[in-house]
Order: sequence, then structure tokens, then C-alpha cells
Amino acid sequence: MDVIFEYKQILIEGTLVTISLAVLSLLLSIALGLMGAYAKLSPKRGVRRAGELYTLFVRSVPDLVLMMLIFYGGQTLMSQVGALTGLWGYIDINQFMAGVLTLGFIFGAYMSETFRGAILAVPSGQIEAAKAVGMTPSQVFRIVTWPQMVRFALPSFTNNWLVLVKSTALVSVIGLHDLVWNAFTAGRSTHMLFSFMIAVMVIYLIITGLSDVILRAVDRKYAAGVRKA
Repeated sequence: MDVIFEYKQILIEGTLVTISLAVLSLLLSIALGLMGAYAKLSPKRGVRRAGELYTLFVRSVPDLVLMMLIFYGGQTLMSQVGALTGLWGYIDINQFMAGVLTLGFIFGAYMSETFRGAILAVPSGQIEAAKAVGMTPSQVFRIVTWPQMVRFALPSFTNNWLVLVKSTALVSVIGLHDLVWNAFTAGRSTHMLFSFMIAVMVIYLIITGLSDVILRAVDRKYAAGVRKA
């Protein structure tokens, strides 16, 4: 325990990197998820097929493979395109950016299914009534669809977020100094790897526990009227 306390600073730094990575990946996944959901609900067949291919691709390729492809292959591809077009020089994708892009891309597909199901759960009559009184599409989404969609999406959204937090550990394999990387380095140097992995487990439990409390509060907010009814 004393050794872990001595290395508390690098554990704190790794935890902050992990949290930053998870939050930025979540924001990207929400944006991609909304676009994917509306693509899969689009009346245009080509757009709908693109959304389906996106989710199929993510479900078929392991997360670690995607991480390697984006980190090692992405910068090579971008640099080659820049050299051919003359628009830019060498592109360097650092470990943090590769992690955000990969996790955001992966969980964007899962979020698209979450949001798609939530949108379909909103009664169509309410959307038609909103259009009938002259609301614009953005007003319909903001006033009618979004508040109800959040309530329907929250259970699956919570699960996706908790899995995303755990998946941040994958980024350690490409050298990002996150919580797992720092703890592994400290544990190997002190020959107390098991103790440091226990500390990592406790930190992840704290993060997921706090996340669950916050998301339960959000769920109570959006479900308040329904529960009263």
C-alpha cells in the first residue's frame, strides 16, 4: 500500500488521461450515433444502406484491430494522400487522438442503434401534431423528439458509456500513458504488478460507480412526468 501511495501522482495523471479520453470519445460517439440513427431511418435507400454498413463494419472488426489500423495505418494513409495532392505534409496521429477517434467511431455505431430505437419509440402522432402546428424540423427534434428520446435511450446509453470507460484500457497497447499504462509501468518496476492492478480496478469501479449515480439522476429528471402519471 505504501508503494502505491508513493506512485499516486502517476496514477492520478493516468486517471485524468483516461477520463479525458472517455469523455471526448463519448462526445464523438454521440455525434456519430445521431447521424447514424438518422441515416438508418432515412427514406433514401442509399443513406439507409450507408448507416447499416457502418454498424455492420464496427460489429465485425475487433476493437483492437481498429485501434491499430487508425494509429498505424491512418497516419500513413493521410501522409500518402497529402504527398499525392500536395495539400499537406506528414500527418502525425498521436496516441490520444487515435484513441478518441477509434473509441468514438466504435461506440458511435452502438449509439446509432440506441438512438434509432429511442426515436422509433417516440409516438409518431406527437411528431405529426408538432408539424401540423407549424414547427420546423429543428423545433420538432428539440421540443418533442429529444426529451422523450433521452428517456428511452438512457438504459442502453448507460451501458454503452460504462463499456466505453472500460475500453479505454485498450489504448495502453499503442503507448498512451493512461491509467493502465502508468500502473503497469509502476508495477513492473516495483515487482508489485498485482497490487497496482488492484488499484486500477478500484479506480475504474469508482469512475463507473459515479457515472451510474449521475446517469440515474438524469433518468429521474427525464422520467419524472411519466412516473407521476
